[in-house]
Amino acid sequence: MTRSASRGAATTATVVVPIYMDNSATTRCDPRVVAKLLPFFADDFGNAASRNHVFGWRAEAAIEVAREQTAALIGCTPKEIVFTSGSTEANNLAIKGVAELYAGKGRHFVSCVTEHKAVIDPLKHLELGTIPGQPRAEITFLPVDRLGHVDLDALSAAIRPDTVLVSLMAANNEIGTLHPLAAIGRICKERGVLFHTDATQAAGRIPIDVEAFGIDLLSLSAHKFYGPKGVGALYVRREGPRVRLAPLLDGGGHERGMRSGTLNVPGIVGMGEAARIAREDFASDVARLRALRDRLEQGILARSVNAVVNGDPDDRLPHLSNVSFPYVEGESLIMGIKDVAVSSGSACTSASLEPSYVLKSLGLGDELAHSSIRFSLGRFNTEAEVDHVVDMVSREVARLREMSPLWEMVQQGVDLTKVKWTVH
Repeated sequence: MTRSASRGAATTATVVVPIYMDNSATTRCDPRVVAKLLPFFADDFGNAASRNHVFGWRAEAAIEVAREQTAALIGCTPKEIVFTSGSTEANNLAIKGVAELYAGKGRHFVSCVTEHKAVIDPLKHLELGTIPGQPRAEITFLPVDRLGHVDLDALSAAIRPDTVLVSLMAANNEIGTLHPLAAIGRICKERGVLFHTDATQAAGRIPIDVEAFGIDLLSLSAHKFYGPKGVGALYVRREGPRVRLAPLLDGGGHERGMRSGTLNVPGIVGMGEAARIAREDFASDVARLRALRDRLEQGILARSVNAVVNGDPDDRLPHLSNVSFPYVEGESLIMGIKDVAVSSGSACTSASLEPSYVLKSLGLGDELAHSSIRFSLGRFNTEAEVDHVVDMVSREVARLREMSPLWEMVQQGVDLTKVKWTVH
């Protein structure tokens, strides 16, 4: 770790680098969470399924406290929480579990082109018929507008008599755009189909109430709200209607038969504590994150000409900003600000050289999509860090543009859309 003086106009405080601004990929585990879960590694180490001695009883009691804390974060009852290894497993359990048990009703699913791959890929496997024991399904992937929103009339029109599930994420992981969960829930209830939402990015960052929003299935991952990695949950509605799922894993009948396997007691305890903190500190956390994000955006836009924020400018997550820097290659920019942890796309797909499919779905061309950076702030970021990052990014964008012949042409007033390019 090294220290560097920020050049931001509003502060001269020193900051420690590297600076972490990739909180949509994962968050630092809150020290309060760490303190809560540590005893369950060596002291209260029992198996929660061991119900014939005190070690198991203590573990089970801790699990139930965590179940209550997790349930309170999204407005459900503790018995509706099924613990998993994370949102990817929860999404797969929701989609494939519904597909198997509701096959008699139909084989049609509705989703969206900007969903996370943990939703898109299971649906595509259903569509291709590559899941053993399950016939092929038909999937409707709805388009989005330039801000990342689905058309609710198009959603309603897409639902058919054989539709069994609508899966639409609460908040997009790359641009932060929010889907109108309550409106989607009403449409699904009116049409008699189940509604699943991937709330991985939304939990702890926007208000969520599964009852008010008409949600039947909801996926969570602890490490997105300052809990440990490798643990998550699926909310499964118990009444109005009662949702049934076929398990992905067999053996032991844990979690009311929906998710067999010895429970990750330390991880679940940590998830519960993270959910408790997220709920209790929600108002102050969100207000602070929104202020930091706005400070970051305003500084970048003021100093980097032509930079543009992608997604909905208002109806979005409070901590996330996806910015395109025309005539700058995103990967080059990331290398130039190597002391800042950011992302050129979703963390799960950033190894790909293809432009972000989310940004492409908004109508961005390859060049603009390749010039985009996702900044996602977190509980432990400071104003001094924000000012330092604004300074670093602005200087690096200017440096890279100086080497760009296209940028030079733009500065000279050339309309690049009218240039007739020749290939030799």
